[in-house]
Amino acid sequence: MNHPDTDLDPDPVGLIGRVTVSIPADGPGEVLVPLRGGSEAFAAWSAAPVPLHTQVVVTDRSSARSVTVEPLNPL
Repeated sequence: MNHPDTDLDPDPVGLIGRVTVSIPADGPGEVLVPLRGGSEAFAAWSAAPVPLHTQVVVTDRSSARSVTVEPLNPL
């Protein structure tokens, strides 16, 4: 039997995305993550607010369209 999270939906965990709707302290924002040769939008939560256009890394996936992110640290 096929598992939908692994066979149909690529796992975004570990990928770098960009905040397209600021992530507030008490609710979701939105991030675009590169998947399947394009970009896909996910509802995104973070432990701290994250401003618009910030690069983030996906640290967890809570549902098919929801992720947890952290700001990407500059090198």
